[in-house]
Amino acid sequence: MRYPLLNSSLPGRLALAGLAVLAAACAPLPPQAPASQAKLQAQAPEAAPTPTACPKAVASIARCLSGQDSAGAYYLIALPNQWNGHLVLHAHGGPALGVPKLERSVEDLERWAIMVKAGYAWAGSTFRQGGVEVRAAAEDTERLRQIFVSQVAQPQRTILHGQSWGASVAARGAERFTTTADGKRPYDAVLLTSGVLAGGSRSYDFRTDLRVVYQYLCGNHPRPTEAAYPLNIGLPADAHMAQADLQARVNECLGLDKPQAERTPDQQRKVKLITDVVRIPASSIHSHMNWATFHYRDVVQHRTGGASPFGNQGVRYSGSGDAAADAVLNAGVLRYRADPAAVARFAQDTDPTGRIPVPVLTVKGVNDPTAFVELDSVFKATMDKAGTSGHLVQTFTQHSGHSYLSDPTYPTLVAALLRWVDDGTQPTPASIASQCPAFEAAFGKGCAFLPDYRPAALNTRVPDRERP
Repeated sequence: MRYPLLNSSLPGRLALAGLAVLAAACAPLPPQAPASQAKLQAQAPEAAPTPTACPKAVASIARCLSGQDSAGAYYLIALPNQWNGHLVLHAHGGPALGVPKLERSVEDLERWAIMVKAGYAWAGSTFRQGGVEVRAAAEDTERLRQIFVSQVAQPQRTILHGQSWGASVAARGAERFTTTADGKRPYDAVLLTSGVLAGGSRSYDFRTDLRVVYQYLCGNHPRPTEAAYPLNIGLPADAHMAQADLQARVNECLGLDKPQAERTPDQQRKVKLITDVVRIPASSIHSHMNWATFHYRDVVQHRTGGASPFGNQGVRYSGSGDAAADAVLNAGVLRYRADPAAVARFAQDTDPTGRIPVPVLTVKGVNDPTAFVELDSVFKATMDKAGTSGHLVQTFTQHSGHSYLSDPTYPTLVAALLRWVDDGTQPTPASIASQCPAFEAAFGKGCAFLPDYRPAALNTRVPDRERP
């Protein structure tokens, strides 16, 4: 089935045929068909998706399809009535814990409706399982691409889009799935937005720091009357605690459910110490404590054989206000050594190698409270080490959000990626910043690119520690 292009007057509309190959700086790596991709391709044909109601955000401009793949993941597809021929394949953030539900993909499409409004088909998987398992999620994303190609339409270009934790899913997927059965690239380019891109072995260090500093100050997670356990396991496997229970404990100690002026002086002191030492805003303490509790338990119990890959041995904490106070803090916090085998196992699943054979664009708000901007310096070093630095362009914006930046930001980046793929014009942060305002006419205000920004090294924000 063929679909018409969007009106060519929209900003950055790209020609779709007879275009040149990538520039030499972005020449693809030699194609290799990983065994994992061959296994996916050898599976029995997937059932066809069925028509379903579109979320309200795109109901008037698209038709939607949904289904459940052979591994158990639910998925949702949106096809614009005026399709430009390209597919954005979405890997969502989180990850959620518990049994996957189709509602997750509905929420993702509602958040990323801008892709459909800009004329791109959109497809997103819930992944087959909840929890922190990157490679499995990448396999589910690739399986969805194959369903789209075999059951829906053949896109002219496929952009793999990873958001937040999903950026690590997309990065790992782009490394693993590099060639289809007919020798083509499954993904033409990769867009990584607000990404957690330093791998599991480094991205979560600050959450371990949060747990030990919080416990030093508050002493209620666990309480003295409860069985002690190593904080770097998150929570014992048999512990009964819900997010609401944890939130109540945090509020009990820090008063985060109150305006700052209504907190006691002791609560204000503790909040300030956490924000100064761990370098996160008070508004994100709850979410990071959730991750350092429930997601850590998922990792330890289900991904690393019961041992923890998280540690803070050798960390020198600072920010208390003076050297004496820092010394007291460092003497008082609990210390944990990461298990070497657990680190290796977790890194194998979550750490990017950088061997991505197609163009990669990243974007991040410099004040992102969830995925620190300094993580991007690690990802650049990873691509440099892999010899693929010519495939990477990093951009940064003035935004302080994490889950979504602004409507014109994303069509600007996808258009730049397609231009890079189709005619070899590698973008620069400056060229992307200059192109964004043209998209505001169609999608509203919101351009905030900082073309001269370069992130500092990760250890300027998260202290170094001993590693196995």
